[in-house]
Amino acid sequence: MITRRAEREVSAGGIVFRRAPGEPTRFLLIRDPYRNWGFPKGHLEDGETPAEAADRETREETGLDQLILHGPIRLIDWHFRFRGRRIHKYCHFFLFESTEGVPVPQQSEGLSDYRWLPLDQALKQLSYDNARGVLKRAGEMARTLIAVGEGRVKKRGSGAAGLRGGGGDRESVDENRQDAVEHAEDEAAADTGPTAPPPRSPAAPPPR
Repeated sequence: MITRRAEREVSAGGIVFRRAPGEPTRFLLIRDPYRNWGFPKGHLEDGETPAEAADRETREETGLDQLILHGPIRLIDWHFRFRGRRIHKYCHFFLFESTEGVPVPQQSEGLSDYRWLPLDQALKQLSYDNARGVLKRAGEMARTLIAVGEGRVKKRGSGAAGLRGGGGDRESVDENRQDAVEHAEDEAAADTGPTAPPPRSPAAPPPR
């Protein structure tokens, strides 16, 4: 019996956090077409890097425009079957900060709800086991950013990724966002540590 080799697919996604004085840091979960709770993610389009795809997918699927890209979190992988095909899926996750705005899940992609939750509650709410390790790492990164006072953009259009509109120079803002995306790609390429995923759940994420 000939075993068919699994097809390789690559996606990218974002974990979004928001901070407020005197309150716990909250992380954004969205409900997918299978009514499971997870993170925005999707396939890379032609010519896109993982960081660019994560930025685009996170904006599209959450409806949040004011996003700051802080860097890569982790690469995970899993196997699943879809319409008779064996798929080996890789997903690059990146950390984003949202400073304002109300999420609007992308209904055309079957996304129906969202929740802002503290880390411990978000870990319990997640439907996919292999995403919990990514969220724990995102929580560590967010705590570090807050502890050292980095990352918060104080003026629109100044030195951060993902700010659009609001009285700034659009061209300058887009250049800043692209610089941050390229910097995130450099960090991901330089990370030579282990990228093995956490234990996988029998119910793997859908092929987005």
